[in-house]
Amino acid sequence: MTQDPILSLRTAAGELPVSGATLADVARVAGVSPITVSRALNQPQLVRPHTVARVQAAVAQTGYVKNMTAGALASARSKLVSLVLPTISTPIFADMVQAASDCLTEAGYQVMLGLSSYEAWREELLVETILSRRPDGVILTGSLHTDSTRRRLQAARLPVVETWDLTPSPVDMMVGFSHEEVGHAIAQHLLQHGYRRIAILAVQDPRAARRNQGLQAGLAKHGVEVAAVQAMPLPATFALGREGLAALLARCPGIDAVVCSSDTLAHGVLTEAIGRGLAVPAQLAVVGFGDLNFAAHTHPPLSTVRVDGANIGRMAAQAILDRLDGKRVAALTDTGFEFVQRGST
Repeated sequence: MTQDPILSLRTAAGELPVSGATLADVARVAGVSPITVSRALNQPQLVRPHTVARVQAAVAQTGYVKNMTAGALASARSKLVSLVLPTISTPIFADMVQAASDCLTEAGYQVMLGLSSYEAWREELLVETILSRRPDGVILTGSLHTDSTRRRLQAARLPVVETWDLTPSPVDMMVGFSHEEVGHAIAQHLLQHGYRRIAILAVQDPRAARRNQGLQAGLAKHGVEVAAVQAMPLPATFALGREGLAALLARCPGIDAVVCSSDTLAHGVLTEAIGRGLAVPAQLAVVGFGDLNFAAHTHPPLSTVRVDGANIGRMAAQAILDRLDGKRVAALTDTGFEFVQRGST
């Protein structure tokens, strides 16, 4: 009686060896040579279809996982690209992550995700760990890093793309937009519509701070000062929006507009305003940021700033791939933004 080849892989305890199935194990189960297995997995177009099918069936049967280390050593490629985000608790980064991942996966790369929690020191630790894994590229959120992080990234001599920002001195490449210009655009819109008692409601995010600086500078050009600023802890939530407006009205009851650092906060502001009997926008205008999927469906619909996160993700991923292919890539790519006027202003 012929023994099932897979049984020969079992230990006395009835399990596969601790190290897992090997290429030789797959070859034994498929009844082909290890060289044929390697070709079937790496260059299937060179192997007969029925042989490829046998190898794939053996892979599934043995639970074999391809060892990428040898290939990485031979090609000097890890096939990993690291993406560092401040958080996954807000939806504004979701489109970017999906688009970048899709682009990289199609090219045979995988994404390694890290979260910095908006803390530069956490990002520094992440980058140190990431670089020890020898990724082929790194995508970062924002341009504010510790000196140590910048030195490590530049010394690593690999493609680095900073996103969601635009500064004249990137680590390597940058794909994003000017937060200061966003602030200017909001200021211009509110002033054109007659609002003068303008308050800011923002979480403690450095990019939001730069938008607020742009807003204040834009207002100052017309002799208008911000009436009040209410800072809230991260992350931005609907409840914080309600609490933030309540705090602003207690401090400065005469405000006629609130500029929020996110649509999530703005949604809470709208709800709190309506609950207090304030007419929006007649008595209080509300502006958000992000143009999240609910922004057009609030009551009234929310005026906000639209940023194409998916485009940022695609362009950042493509910049990594192009650089790896030896192509020239622009140091700065301005993706722009759009102010979307709706019923809240």
